[in-house]
Amino acid sequence: MDYSALLLQSGLDKIDAQVLFSHCAGKNRAWLIGHGQDEVDPAHAKAFNPLAARRLAGEPVAYIVGTREFFGRDFVVNSSVLIPRPDTELLVELALERAGEGARVLDLGTGSGCIPITLKLERLDLDVSAVDLSPAALIVAQTNASQLDAAIRFFQSDWYQALGDACFDVIVSNPPYIEQNDHHLSEGDLRFEPRSALSDEGDGLVHIRSIISGASSRLSENGWLLFEHGWDQSAACRALLDAAGFDEVQSWRDLSGIERVTGGRWKAS
Repeated sequence: MDYSALLLQSGLDKIDAQVLFSHCAGKNRAWLIGHGQDEVDPAHAKAFNPLAARRLAGEPVAYIVGTREFFGRDFVVNSSVLIPRPDTELLVELALERAGEGARVLDLGTGSGCIPITLKLERLDLDVSAVDLSPAALIVAQTNASQLDAAIRFFQSDWYQALGDACFDVIVSNPPYIEQNDHHLSEGDLRFEPRSALSDEGDGLVHIRSIISGASSRLSENGWLLFEHGWDQSAACRALLDAAGFDEVQSWRDLSGIERVTGGRWKAS
């Protein structure tokens, strides 16, 4: 059997098969293209087949290989944290645009740490802090910060509780926003991701309400609050920000054209 046949026989999506093979065999996709007709090394097949079986059982590729790319960097991930997704890069871009020189930035519910670490590495002048309630998630985030050499302050906290009287110029978050009865929670990769990082076990806006209500005492004058939300929640999120007294309230569309991030500027006066 040649390598092309091995990957085809696995029954996996072509890209998934190539990623898993590259991981276990230490070969890149260019090598696969050049050696597709070569006889399979038994050691490669022995390493690849169990990984293929895990993927066929539904386990996300990112958890199998232990990393996922975000903003051009590889982040360690495991089942304690959400898998970083390209749409969340919009949140990072918006924060970078609104963070002035030396801005104090807070990420709420940091998970893998991909958001605050990216912000720090893209803008070394920023003063970045991040919180998560999960000790296991914080271990992953701290590992990523160490490996990528990003100076971040991490706190174990239920949103703002452990932050004392700290104030910030930009607050960002990708909170749990999936409604408790949403069928997607039992489908695809979401079945394997931590439910507490996906759903608020309510109407999808429970944590968003907490983040908005707490932001007014944590934001500096003219500071920005920006957060990711579900595909159908933008209008409700804008209404919550309006009611809380935020200005310049608006939503931004992700790569699929869906309003994915909403935010506003805080004016204490």
